[in-house]
Amino acid sequence: MSPHMKRWITGVVAVPILFFIIYFGSELVFAVFITVIILGAAVEYNRMIFRDDYTWERWESLTIALVIPLTVYFGDTHVVLATVTLLVLAVFAIFLLRIRNNVIDITPVSKIVLGFMYIPLTLSSLILLRRCEDGVLWIFFILVLAFSGDIAAYYVGRALGKRKLLPRVSPGKTVEGTLGLCIGSVLGCLLFRNFLYPALPAVHAVIIGFVGGILGQLGDLCESAIKRSAGVKDSGTLLLGHGGLLDRLDCLIFIAPFVYYYRLLFVA
Repeated sequence: MSPHMKRWITGVVAVPILFFIIYFGSELVFAVFITVIILGAAVEYNRMIFRDDYTWERWESLTIALVIPLTVYFGDTHVVLATVTLLVLAVFAIFLLRIRNNVIDITPVSKIVLGFMYIPLTLSSLILLRRCEDGVLWIFFILVLAFSGDIAAYYVGRALGKRKLLPRVSPGKTVEGTLGLCIGSVLGCLLFRNFLYPALPAVHAVIIGFVGGILGQLGDLCESAIKRSAGVKDSGTLLLGHGGLLDRLDCLIFIAPFVYYYRLLFVA
């Protein structure tokens, strides 16, 4: 079976489940779902970043990946900021207490902090967005933005792609595919706005689609850089034809906080 067919099979199975959770699930059910996704992505991140001799750091990272979305759901902005600040301090304090020899390597601290800033803190924006007015529509809006751009980039890149975007990071990405991604994201957002969310001004749909498409591509490239640094092709094998959770979530990691704060600041 070709990788392309595997991707479509995974989509056919996953999309109805995702739709059911978002549309019919309560805020609590959605928050639990996002927390599980965050934990799964954190496991993949730990597997790529930490070696077998960093067992403590891996458990520390997973614990933080659970604490942050729970804090986002049950607390307010001040509580979340306080929690993240205390977590940074705690990571450093635990590191100091665990020093056992004369060689001091600060790298594990940076990997843990990067991990919880990169995955649970950003993806928890989805929990906050779901809580907003018309939150269900905004969650679907993000998914349409991400997937329409991804599909457009894939087919435009295959048909017209010639100039490599960042070959040292992601050899398959092309300039033409990225242009197709931006156009696809904008069109997807406009179609969603016209048919499902007419209350959203068209100018916001265009801005979110364009900037979100660029940020999604940046998220994809950043995850590719992490994989290249770790020497792996995929973050995992959970999703047939897509690799791991991080391989599928990489664009949402950057899109989710952007859309949440854009909606908070600019959309009445």
